[in-house]
Amino acid sequence: MGADLMLRAAQPAQSAVDTMHVPLWVWLATLGGLALLLLLDLVIVDRKPHEVTTGEAAKWVTFYIACAILFGLGVWLFGDAHFAIQYFTGYITEYSLSVDNLFIFMVIMSSFAVPSIHQHKVLLIGILLALLMRGAFIAVGAALIAKFVWVFFIFGGFLLWTAFSMIRHKDDDEEYKENAVVRWVRKFFPVTEDYHGAKSTTKIDGKRYLTPMFVVIVAIGSADLLFAVDSIPAIFGITQDPFLVFAANAFALMGLRQLYFLLGGLVDKLVYLSLGLAVILAFIGVKLVIHALHEYHAVPEWLDINNWMSLGVIVVVLAVTTFASLAKSKKDAAVEDNDTDSEANKA
Repeated sequence: MGADLMLRAAQPAQSAVDTMHVPLWVWLATLGGLALLLLLDLVIVDRKPHEVTTGEAAKWVTFYIACAILFGLGVWLFGDAHFAIQYFTGYITEYSLSVDNLFIFMVIMSSFAVPSIHQHKVLLIGILLALLMRGAFIAVGAALIAKFVWVFFIFGGFLLWTAFSMIRHKDDDEEYKENAVVRWVRKFFPVTEDYHGAKSTTKIDGKRYLTPMFVVIVAIGSADLLFAVDSIPAIFGITQDPFLVFAANAFALMGLRQLYFLLGGLVDKLVYLSLGLAVILAFIGVKLVIHALHEYHAVPEWLDINNWMSLGVIVVVLAVTTFASLAKSKKDAAVEDNDTDSEANKA
């Protein structure tokens, strides 16, 4: 009898993934709505290639954030507050991770010398590819979580390792190095030296060439695929509902393009952003491990991190990180101005 109880305690609980059980028509309606938003963006913004202004970007960022909030309120009204909090927490986390990724996008754009009038198209296509790839990642992750409890240990451990790596390398210089996918494209396909408008391919002397536009799209898409390796386990630490995971990712990615043009050089001023994100990833990693231990009955019931606590920790960490970053940037700018004035006076 005692041995039987010990054996049951050592076994994970029957998988009971906390999901909304969304019907197919809701999935289709959501996908249709997202497609409509992208089409609207294509018709209005990409109809004529141009340099996106700060004011235009601000309006679109506000629009996409409003759409994300309305979606969350819909989950609250027609679903449950419990799932709405999961969605909002996941959305904030994904959007925050996306801000950190913007710096890499800027480095890639600079490295490939992408004309400003074509940068929006590059981001749009790259993010569409990212949506497709993340959709596949989410489907695989959801299937694994539903079947194997020990996957939470892997996800949690990976996030803790990622957080440690971000802290360890936070002062390293960021420099773009072409990844294996981009190198493969250059190796097997001829690429022109110059851009040919917005064309991805062009024909020269009867021979088909790729243009740098095609290569930079591959670079953006493959870079976002690597970012997904961090963000997908992170959001599964907040909600295991595939519908909410996908929606949070989709809205975060769709607002990313305009945020790129809105923030511009401001990303460089968020000097503590990587540190704050490392704290968030470590927090979610610990939450995943605790959740897995609960499934194995290895920790007491009171040791739990609920949705409200997760949302509160993430919001506070982001607020403190942003305030501290801007304060340091302002202080550094003042010191630099004083040094410049001192040198001018000496001269």
